[in-house]
Amino acid sequence: MNDTPSNHALPPLSLSEADMLRAGQRTIERVVARLSRPDAGPVRGLHRTRDELDKEWREPPPEHGEDLTALVDRLAESALAVGMRSDHPRCFAFVPTAGTYPAVLADALAAAFLAVPSAWLVGAGPTQLELVTISWLCELLGLPPGSGGLFVSGGTEANLTALAVARDTRLGGDLRGARAYCSDQAHPSVAKALHILGFGRDQLVAVPADASLRLPVDVLAARIRQDRAGGLRPFLVIATAGTTGTGAVDPLPELAELCRAEGLWLHTDGAIGATARITERGRTLLAGLEASDSVTVDPHKWLFQPYDIGCVLLREPELLRGTFAMARHSVDVDAGYLSASQTPAPPASAAGADAGTGTGAAPTGPVNLSDYGVQLTRGLRALKLWLSLKTFGVRAFRDAVADGMRRAEYAAGRAAAHPELELTSPAGLCILTFRYRPAGLPRGPELDELQARVSQAVVAGGQAMVVPTRVRGEQVLRMCTINPRGTEADIDAAFDQVVAAGRELAARGRPAGADH
Repeated sequence: MNDTPSNHALPPLSLSEADMLRAGQRTIERVVARLSRPDAGPVRGLHRTRDELDKEWREPPPEHGEDLTALVDRLAESALAVGMRSDHPRCFAFVPTAGTYPAVLADALAAAFLAVPSAWLVGAGPTQLELVTISWLCELLGLPPGSGGLFVSGGTEANLTALAVARDTRLGGDLRGARAYCSDQAHPSVAKALHILGFGRDQLVAVPADASLRLPVDVLAARIRQDRAGGLRPFLVIATAGTTGTGAVDPLPELAELCRAEGLWLHTDGAIGATARITERGRTLLAGLEASDSVTVDPHKWLFQPYDIGCVLLREPELLRGTFAMARHSVDVDAGYLSASQTPAPPASAAGADAGTGTGAAPTGPVNLSDYGVQLTRGLRALKLWLSLKTFGVRAFRDAVADGMRRAEYAAGRAAAHPELELTSPAGLCILTFRYRPAGLPRGPELDELQARVSQAVVAGGQAMVVPTRVRGEQVLRMCTINPRGTEADIDAAFDQVVAAGRELAARGRPAGADH
């Protein structure tokens, strides 16, 4: 198509307006169809083996171009349709997301305008939008005056960013004998972040969770005292506001008090649960979040944004510059082109306002967000959340989050009341766990194996997606209810699928030769 002669020569790598409009119209049609019917088809989407996908998609690099509209159709009908439909109302696996139409348009606009909220000179307008959206999050989560931060790829990068600042602030450049603490329910990204930052695995102490699957403050305090007495250097506690397994929230007020007394940095991984603070009930469940030194938030979870958009927020956001400022890491004395794009840094006392505080502090001048995190070149992730909030209003999001918590309570009640189901952890924010347990089958390896087989059968059936996890060492089934398009009827349908699969598997018994 691009090799076809034209009376009006186009610039390189360009399409005519007519071709762009035609392909754009088809793309919008595909987007609207996808978002209008999230329940169309199986939860798992199209199923293809790796061999099948290789046969369909592996090819040499294309020397000549093809029709863009036809390529859009091919992508929508095949590659993009293969995989889990996380916005399906009966997708209860992992932490599903829903996506919004304004967010789709926002990503397209940001890409078209090459929006880069990095250096003020390069992207002043995009940077301002990010600062405003960060300030909204700080306000909605009830964080203290002066709080701020920036958007990142997700919870993993947010945890990495916060822990890097904790390392520099509490330890300087000396990692010897340092100790960080979390519960054994913390997300693996915590250990990954510390590994990337140069800590050994023995420098992260995973304290066994209590009966409520929360970080026990008394045990933690005793371990910190013991480590100090042994000549070690405790510097960091990582709390979790919504564990991935059960949705448990660590005791944030008590942990904050302990960290203040011991001079430790308190980071709260709220990738799942921090957003609950926008609701009345969530403010109670997450009391103490505001006392954290840093907080991870994932808008592509409970704020229903498409991937990827995470966020890191700090009580003192100017500390980010101490770790990540470009000038600190310059090694090329001739890299003048970079300094040309950088504007002077604001005074430290004003950095919080420029980094996104929502407390009414007056802006003091340009800000380079590339000085506040890992990335120099940054996409405008904030735009999709900004446009979604402006389109629907905070009240709609507040109601959707509250509904997710109510559906978790409903599901827990249904599981507890069903004679063949057993609730294994209470509804924690938006997550519960349960298992299928036929009469007479005791707890043990056979019951554990049955849960995995039930999950496989349900997923294969395509009408719901529920995956296994482990709670207190036992295999159980897990359900996450955050999808705003889900209903109680969808929960009932998922339980029906679990029970039907469980009955069939229990009736057949274990296949001959099956391994434990």
